[in-house]
Amino acid sequence: MIGTKLISKNRRAYFDYEILDEFEAGIVLTGAEVKAVKNGQINLRDSFVRISQNTVILWNADISKYIYSSDPNYDPIRSRKLLLKKREIGSLISKSKASRLTIIPLKVYLKRGRVKILIGLAKGRRVHEKKARQKERDLDRELHREKRKYMLK
Repeated sequence: MIGTKLISKNRRAYFDYEILDEFEAGIVLTGAEVKAVKNGQINLRDSFVRISQNTVILWNADISKYIYSSDPNYDPIRSRKLLLKKREIGSLISKSKASRLTIIPLKVYLKRGRVKILIGLAKGRRVHEKKARQKERDLDRELHREKRKYMLK
């Protein structure tokens, strides 16, 4: 992704889910929210995406209030509309219903000055799969440490 600046990444999503397909979407934000996102004040941890009546909506994404905003009724976890092409929405609907997949946000980044969000079709991992993956990661890390002892500096 040349010319993009990563703002936030949903690391938990990559651990809890197996990502099968990714889509880039625009997001409808207010001016103060855009400034807050550019400052990195967004949290995607418990957020998810739902499709209703051919509109894609992001739920539970926490965008903190911009420090210089004067809106007294600001709701940081309100639902926000995502902008996708009709073909992509159709694809999301058919794939998620056919295979019982979940749609989750993965990353938020800037592309040509606009806030974009990467959403993914994901299949949930079972507890034993997560444990096996963590064990594999730990073994790789330990192997790398042992290798590093014998490398010339």
